[in-house]
Amino acid sequence: MFPLTEENKHVAQLLLSTGTCPRCIFRFCGVDFHAPYKRPYKELLNELQKFLETEKEELISDVPNPPPKKIRLQELEDGIDGIDNLSQNGEGRVSILEDGSIASKNSNLNVCNVCLGILQEFCEKEFIKKVCQKVEASGFEFTNLVFSVSFPPQLSVREHAAWLLVKQEMGKQNLSLGRNDIVQLKEAYKWITHPLFSEELGVPIDGKSLFEVSVIFAHPETVEDCHFLRAICPDCFKPAKNKQSVFTRMAVMKALNKIKEEDFRKQFPCPPNSPKAVCTVLEIECAHGAVFVAGRYNKYSRNLPQTPWIIDGERKLESSVEELISDHLLAVFKAESFNFSSSGREDVDVRTLGNGRPFAIELVNPHRVHFTSQEIKELQQKINNSSNKIQVRDLQLVTREAIGHMKEGEEEKTKSYSALIWTNKAIQKKDIEFLNDIKDLKIDQKTPLRVLHRRPLAVRTRIIHSMETRYVDEHHFHLYLKTQAGTYIKEFVHGDFGRTKPNIGSLMNMTADILELDVEVNHFIVEMPVCTLNSTKFCFFGGGRGH
Repeated sequence: MFPLTEENKHVAQLLLSTGTCPRCIFRFCGVDFHAPYKRPYKELLNELQKFLETEKEELISDVPNPPPKKIRLQELEDGIDGIDNLSQNGEGRVSILEDGSIASKNSNLNVCNVCLGILQEFCEKEFIKKVCQKVEASGFEFTNLVFSVSFPPQLSVREHAAWLLVKQEMGKQNLSLGRNDIVQLKEAYKWITHPLFSEELGVPIDGKSLFEVSVIFAHPETVEDCHFLRAICPDCFKPAKNKQSVFTRMAVMKALNKIKEEDFRKQFPCPPNSPKAVCTVLEIECAHGAVFVAGRYNKYSRNLPQTPWIIDGERKLESSVEELISDHLLAVFKAESFNFSSSGREDVDVRTLGNGRPFAIELVNPHRVHFTSQEIKELQQKINNSSNKIQVRDLQLVTREAIGHMKEGEEEKTKSYSALIWTNKAIQKKDIEFLNDIKDLKIDQKTPLRVLHRRPLAVRTRIIHSMETRYVDEHHFHLYLKTQAGTYIKEFVHGDFGRTKPNIGSLMNMTADILELDVEVNHFIVEMPVCTLNSTKFCFFGGGRGH
């Protein structure tokens, strides 16, 4: 059933006579159900012609009766006759050629003066197939997708002009047409293209999908159509970084909301002129949202930084924990880049023992995203076999939300350490036993000199919950500590030139230094949801800063 009614005929005739395509005519007539838009363009055009011809014949055969809504008979006849005769005498705005396509007097192709061809050839099956070929060639894994489009900004200008025209004509019939009564171009485009994409690719369209296909349209007359807005509303068009043009969609919409109708009519034709060219596809992009892999790592080397150690552009050590793990993930997930984060960090000469330090890696734009649990286990084993400096456990896919749990409460949790201490004075076992009795010792730590270049200067109060000693010889003993996360252990031992008070040296009334330090990550656990193919599991995360 044709979607237009008797009361739509005048508006439809008016728009068609000015060069507007059938689907845009539907939009301005408030057709808000999908089916009519999905029909092939040529069918719509033929039916629209028949619809208007019927109106013409009825009006001519029934002259005594006034046309519906007081449509002026001569105006209607002139408009339709102009369409019929255009291909013969070359006059008027549009013509219907023998093959059913539309042509204008200004172009070999009659490009819609409102949508610039978007709702013509760019939503037909042939175009959708071309886009899908690009998608399939991109190499991404996906089980659904979200489709997005970016239109030239002057479409808003042209739609505004057409709206003012229709609004004025409808006002003559005591009818009104608000801007919100027009079906949005992007909505109509998606009504047509979503089923075609789904059918061609064999997957559903899902607004929450991590895989996005975007089509970016451009038009050569953007500046020509929009420049008057900048002259009238200069404050709406301010140059911005990463923007090639000041005429963005948001800027144009802002200006259209400010400009008065009479000023707009003086500067831009209503109806809009037929364009000289059709839209072009600037880019077809495929992108997949980030996926997150998490686990725990143990570090057994005292010559391995957590992240690449680069000073003044010079690399100090050849590898890092981050690289030993992420290089494998990048290759398997076919990702473009990554972001590494962990629950705390240890110094280059500190080992990480116990259950391991929690970490997470964000893989940016991965092309492969579906893995079985067995494949993840094999990936973990591959990482572990590649180096004796680290080991990874509990490797798994997790959600973005789960990463937040890893960082929660770092400063409030308890950390365990073991350290080998040297003293400048000879000691006996009895000289260190008093440390075992100290509980919940409060210390004040001014930002250590060694990290002052990357951390703000501040005094932080930390708690040493407990200490346990094991005598080695007259200049060495092992110290086992439980501390508040975020405590600088090295500075607690040697005092950092008095910047940490009290410290082991001041407590023992001698000079003390730390020779070896290990962080024992055996403490608290946090339940975290894991992102798997069809289920939700849990892993155990926790951590804090190790120094």
